[in-house]
Amino acid sequence: MKTNSLSTKPHYAILDGLRGVAALMVVAFHLCEAHATSHQDQIINHGYLAVDFFFLLSGFVIGYAYDDRWGKMTIGNFFKRRLIRLQPMVVMGSIIGAVCYYFQSSGVFPIIGQTPVWQMLLIMVIGCTMLPIPPSMDIRGWAETYPLNGPAWSLFYEYVVNIFYALVARKLSKTVLSILVILSAGALIHLAVNQGDVIGGWSLNAEQMRIGFCRVMFPFFGGLLLFRIAKLRNIKNAFVWSSLLTIIVLAAPRIGTTENLWMNGLYDSLSIVLIFPLIIFLGASGEIQSAVGKKICKFLGDISYPIYITHYPLIYTYTAWVFDKKIPLKEAYPITILVFIAAVAIAYACLKWYDEPVRAWLNKRAKAPVKVKHESEVEAK
Repeated sequence: MKTNSLSTKPHYAILDGLRGVAALMVVAFHLCEAHATSHQDQIINHGYLAVDFFFLLSGFVIGYAYDDRWGKMTIGNFFKRRLIRLQPMVVMGSIIGAVCYYFQSSGVFPIIGQTPVWQMLLIMVIGCTMLPIPPSMDIRGWAETYPLNGPAWSLFYEYVVNIFYALVARKLSKTVLSILVILSAGALIHLAVNQGDVIGGWSLNAEQMRIGFCRVMFPFFGGLLLFRIAKLRNIKNAFVWSSLLTIIVLAAPRIGTTENLWMNGLYDSLSIVLIFPLIIFLGASGEIQSAVGKKICKFLGDISYPIYITHYPLIYTYTAWVFDKKIPLKEAYPITILVFIAAVAIAYACLKWYDEPVRAWLNKRAKAPVKVKHESEVEAK
């Protein structure tokens, strides 16, 4: 944990690094997903669990950043801080999504060829506001709440639990919060074991919203409880061990077959309920000693949110190319690597040339005391 002279609190550099590791795994997962025929043969099979990992990280760091500030911070100021932190890149993700959508083929996306430009621009503007759209307004054919930038669905739930935290959860005792976390864990395990995984949450209908709330409630408030009760230790090489464990969990093959889905559901739920809190505990208990390690963690933390919220328009384009050309991964890998590198480059460019300057300007306007590039908050992407 690094002490930051520009902030009143130490900075969890390893947690930033872990967030970046998980974000890169998400990009690799989505690239490989374009070549999968089902959940069974998906490479980097459990990459979708990174979303739940992000939620847990977010709960831990939101508690760390804000639990002791409520005596001098209003709810309005809290919401203002969260909007400044999250919303600029939401807008950029929606704009990039619209640009990529305009040039995409309609083969794997059946509605694209039927969508007028004005309708696409309307969906882009709505996406910039984070207002969810119903399936009847879908312009891609995948029933996404944000059809120009699918992963934005998790930011919707991030906003929801942030609101609940500010209005209710920040006041809960450890006992009441523990009860909420236990009940949420039960709902998550029930969902995963019956469905076979926790995949879902990106559509605005009753079943998908049930999945979305199950996926956010335990991780976020479990992370908040972990922050409040954890007794951190001094763990050597914490970044190495926690990163390896994160990669192993996300890259593990599918467990079981279509005839025993409960096995994979049990893996998903136990990873979220037990292993992810352990990873965050390890990361929060360690400290980066080397200059190289500090630079790596800073870079990974810096690009984690930008890459999560901007990479998926590239995935749409890549998926359309794979679908139209019927190209297997063993032949597509040069382009696959190029897209991966492009996702990182675009994220870094957006961070330096857009996100940081915009947030600095907004913070100045809002007279927010915390410097943008040293903020130690972890979002769920």
